[in-house]
Amino acid sequence: MPASKDKTATHEEFDGERLPPGQRQTQQFPVLSKSGTPGWDMESWRFTVTGAVEDELDLSWQEFCDLPSETQKQDFHCVTGWSRFDNEFTGVTFPTIAEEADVEDEAVHVLFGSLDGYTTNLPLEECMREEVLFVRELDGQPLPSEHGGPLRVVTPHKYAYKGAKWVTSVEFLTEPKRGYWEKRGYSNTANPWQEERYSSW
Repeated sequence: MPASKDKTATHEEFDGERLPPGQRQTQQFPVLSKSGTPGWDMESWRFTVTGAVEDELDLSWQEFCDLPSETQKQDFHCVTGWSRFDNEFTGVTFPTIAEEADVEDEAVHVLFGSLDGYTTNLPLEECMREEVLFVRELDGQPLPSEHGGPLRVVTPHKYAYKGAKWVTSVEFLTEPKRGYWEKRGYSNTANPWQEERYSSW
């Protein structure tokens, strides 16, 4: 596999320091989830892409792993106040998934769904970045289940609750829809460099 792409300068786009305000750097990788770690079976696991697309996808684990993938070095910012630098994530970029599904022009928003029932949302334009990655490996090893394995989304330009763990579905929407934490008072925009942790509405 080619050398990893360094995406750790994302903060420069937002005129911020590498460590966002209110964050502390850690070498650990704390485990946080809404309701524990769900189980999964490789034979029955599916990844679906639905909604405003020309070609809906329904992929097995092997079919997903056969998609073009890459490795990126990224920073990871949790809304609870910690950041972990230089994570080596391997997976499939969001634009690759969008191309496979042939997203319709009417699509404006994305809703991610997970094995545990978790959902989170982002505008389509915020997803169409190559560093929005469907991750299956961390630091050269299969992604641990407690960190969202077999597959999770990472969003280095957002707080990490925008990156669904145990992700199994992507729905392209023609109008916005809020996810699990967004309905419960967390920021819908989640910019770490603006400390957008909680909603103002």
